Amino acid sequence: MRQTVARFAGAMRRWGRQSPLALLVLVVVLIGFQGGVAGLAEAGAAVPMTQILVRVAPGTQASVAQQLHALGGDPHAPLKVLDGFLATVPSDKVAAAQTIPGVISVVSGIDVAFDPAMYNPEQVSSSMYQVAKSIHADEAWSNGYTGAGVDVALIDSGVAPLPQFHDRVVNGPDLSFGSGGAAPGVDQFGHGTHMAGIIAGRDPSVPLDPRTLGENAKRQFVGVAPGARIVNMKVAAPDGAVDVSQVIAAIDWVVEHHDSDGLNIRVLNLSFGTDGIQDYQRDPLTFAVENAWAHGIVVVVSAGNSGYGSPMLNDPAYDPRVLAVGASDSNGTVGQADDFIADFSSRGDVSRRPDVLAPGRSIVSLRAPGSLIDQAFPGGRVGDTLFRGSGTSQAAAVTSGAAALLLQQYPTMTPDQVKAALVNSGFRLRTAAGQVLESGMKSLDLHGARDKAKDVSTGKIPSAQSFPPATGLGTLEGARGSAHISDSDSVLSGEVDITGAPWDGRTWRDAAWEGRTWRDDSWNGRTWRSEGWEGRTWRDSSWDGRTWRDNGWMAAEFVPVGPLS
Repeated sequence: MRQTVARFAGAMRRWGRQSPLALLVLVVVLIGFQGGVAGLAEAGAAVPMTQILVRVAPGTQASVAQQLHALGGDPHAPLKVLDGFLATVPSDKVAAAQTIPGVISVVSGIDVAFDPAMYNPEQVSSSMYQVAKSIHADEAWSNGYTGAGVDVALIDSGVAPLPQFHDRVVNGPDLSFGSGGAAPGVDQFGHGTHMAGIIAGRDPSVPLDPRTLGENAKRQFVGVAPGARIVNMKVAAPDGAVDVSQVIAAIDWVVEHHDSDGLNIRVLNLSFGTDGIQDYQRDPLTFAVENAWAHGIVVVVSAGNSGYGSPMLNDPAYDPRVLAVGASDSNGTVGQADDFIADFSSRGDVSRRPDVLAPGRSIVSLRAPGSLIDQAFPGGRVGDTLFRGSGTSQAAAVTSGAAALLLQQYPTMTPDQVKAALVNSGFRLRTAAGQVLESGMKSLDLHGARDKAKDVSTGKIPSAQSFPPATGLGTLEGARGSAHISDSDSVLSGEVDITGAPWDGRTWRDAAWEGRTWRDDSWNGRTWRSEGWEGRTWRDSSWDGRTWRDNGWMAAEFVPVGPLS
């Protein structure tokens, strides 16, 4: 995995001529997903994927899609006019697909041509318009709640300077290394811009008018909380690489500045995780997010995209105090009745499940032109401004936007109360195989959460959390898990932070709690000089982005090229 970007580019040229699954494997390597890569590569070599056109009897789409998932397939593009959809399945399962009850015919070897001019958010289950409808954000808009006055801190790879953000991005310090000559805070990887779009993007021609906002979202891009402001905390390098100590430093900055200089940071989005497994009560990363929580900030963390070889949620999502978000799958339809837990979404174990499930498959959000992801996977673009990605990263961003809407309506709610309102709403989702897990795993539902907020405020629904708090006295290395950045000479490991300073957990913890880790441009007693990392090729990041796919877009207007039967 520790190849240079140039070697990655060569791999892309070679793998781009192979199956879509091979492209997916490349994305896994490129984004630094820390588990399941060998298994995916092995599966790709043994059983290539093929695209099929499936025609089904009316009313059987949901059941057929579920069976295709069970075969290891992905029914990714509904074709309403044909009563069917395009799907990718293992090539040795094509015959089995033909025997699924409800299937009329299966045509294999179908190519797909996507005309961006035909993209219609009303007919695409993973468009932001449909995502907003599915979680009832559109109801909040119609009642005048857009997230205005609420700041959402985004600790990620930066934000591209797009017109869809207007003047609603405030740049915190750029804590990344290797800016490649870009201005501070600018996203060169592509992940952060996609998250920011989900949370608060809005086409510049769309006014924040509750009478027209929902109607405009049918044709133009509108994020979940289009009136909220993004506080941009860039920590990831142009290739996505990041160390846990950078993320901790960013969280510390957010805590210490959450209400200064006109800021009102009430939500922190962390679409990030490691496979660290030390007890959350000792982990420094979990202490950092708990400290933000204690300072009135709702910390929304992606649960993880499986594959780590452990049933645990990612660190820090495994901390029971924060809001851990898994991903739901729309099953290719615009209604929620047939939604299920996305197959890639980490589910934890009986001791800790995701608190809520939000839409996370094939989410169409903003594109960062020229970013690494944008250049590596041009097939992932939807027109000139949009891009599709799947993962609990996207689900977390949807939930952060929802939290901003809720906090605008109920500004005095504590993080515990916001969490209680959200986890007591929605309905329990099943896996694709129909399994119901014993706790958590409810769909995100703002309509229900607004009602539950009243019961939470009166104490009818308890909100106080009694979990033992984190102490932060564990090891920084334990928080990293297997995710290490390195250059050609060395690996950053052990009790040393990104500045090269020895890590003293007790000293840092006390300073973080008291809000004094940052002094001007110094963190934890060391001056932050991100330019000092220029030119280094640190590898192996851990951004939660397993399935940035370009092998088929969820849209009813796909035009199949080939014989129809």
